[in-house]
Amino acid sequence: MAVNVETLEKLERKITLTLPANVIKSEVDNRLKRLARTVKMDGFRPGKVPMSVVAQRYGYSVHYEVMNDKVGEAFAQAANEAKLRVAGQPRITEKEQAPEGELAFDAVFEVYPEVKMGELTGIEVLKLSAEVNDAAIDKTVDILRKQRRTFAQRPQDAAAQDGDRVTVDFEGKIDGEPFQGGKAEDFQFLVGEGQMLKEFENATRGMKAGESKTFPLAFPEDYHGKDVAGKQADFMVTVKKIEAANLPEVNEALAKSLGIAEGTVEGLRADIRKNLEREVKFRLLARNKQAAMDALVATAELDLPKSSVQAEVDRMIEGARADLKQRGIKDADKAPIPDEIFRPQAERRVRLGLVVAELVRTHNLQAKPEQIKAHVEELAASYEKPADVVRWYYSDNRRLAEVEAIVIENNVTEFVLSQAKVVEKSVSFDELMGQQDQ
Repeated sequence: MAVNVETLEKLERKITLTLPANVIKSEVDNRLKRLARTVKMDGFRPGKVPMSVVAQRYGYSVHYEVMNDKVGEAFAQAANEAKLRVAGQPRITEKEQAPEGELAFDAVFEVYPEVKMGELTGIEVLKLSAEVNDAAIDKTVDILRKQRRTFAQRPQDAAAQDGDRVTVDFEGKIDGEPFQGGKAEDFQFLVGEGQMLKEFENATRGMKAGESKTFPLAFPEDYHGKDVAGKQADFMVTVKKIEAANLPEVNEALAKSLGIAEGTVEGLRADIRKNLEREVKFRLLARNKQAAMDALVATAELDLPKSSVQAEVDRMIEGARADLKQRGIKDADKAPIPDEIFRPQAERRVRLGLVVAELVRTHNLQAKPEQIKAHVEELAASYEKPADVVRWYYSDNRRLAEVEAIVIENNVTEFVLSQAKVVEKSVSFDELMGQQDQ
């Protein structure tokens, strides 16, 4: 049968559904009869409850279920016949006037938009590259040495210097009054490593064991302790012990302690290089993918389904509440979070999702099984038992679906970079690692 589809605005459509009233009544009667066979009610034996009593108790809810089911089926059939790609759930309302013996409903819904892809050839896309050099390996070796450093007490007359571990007592006051978290005994920290505020480190540097000092300290406006943020305090610090750090030498013993099978310094540096190159590859991919996706969105024209955007906003709010709950925030599930905070990001996600889907469809950029397998193996390579990690991915379809989505994004990125005007830029290892992934 022909389905009359009315366009309301942009992506919004309306169709009218009609259902014979006797079909609804017949289905309600059938479900009530099935219910009567198993329902338990006081005063009646199972299966012996009169239909009139069952209908009185359950008639409304069964009628509601049947209406939902039948209207849902009618809508799905009508949308399919009209070849509509429905976005989100329809809003269905019963019409007051309907032909005799029938029930009529209006279904208002949105359809997915037509995506008009622009030309990528004229768009500039910045593509970053970076290399792992000896300086990056040296820095990683230093970090590994620091993680394994030992401490030995300095002589009584030695002054605290950068790299030393000091044990102190301190007490801070604001306007002459102590404050929460402002006092500690036998507190240890490393001088010059940013573990304490700058004024605290500057005051302690140069002190000797047994010495005390009073100094002012201004808490930053953005300090994590809100009660003291932006306030001026006076601290008294007493140095009780100063210990010098001893870093292990870069030798075979260090290599063996870090799990290098052949136990050589060359083997250690080669292992570090391999791990850093893997990290650099993933970071470059993330940054270049972001640039490609930005270019893709900029060239496409489409209307956004409001229902899809709202669904994405709802997902993001749910995620934010879950995050608050994980941090121990009380009543996190009731926290008032306005939609507007997430709407721009939600709109971008929906737009990007629709554009990527269109590009994948028109240029056959779907993830191939061998691509998924290669990506899983690459993810597993940094683990001690890669085969176990591969099995872990392949044992769950949801995990594989996540990998498939990443592979599709990578295919789209490669396609965009093959079409667009690529501007190559080399960045230093430090510059790349200092950037947060988008």
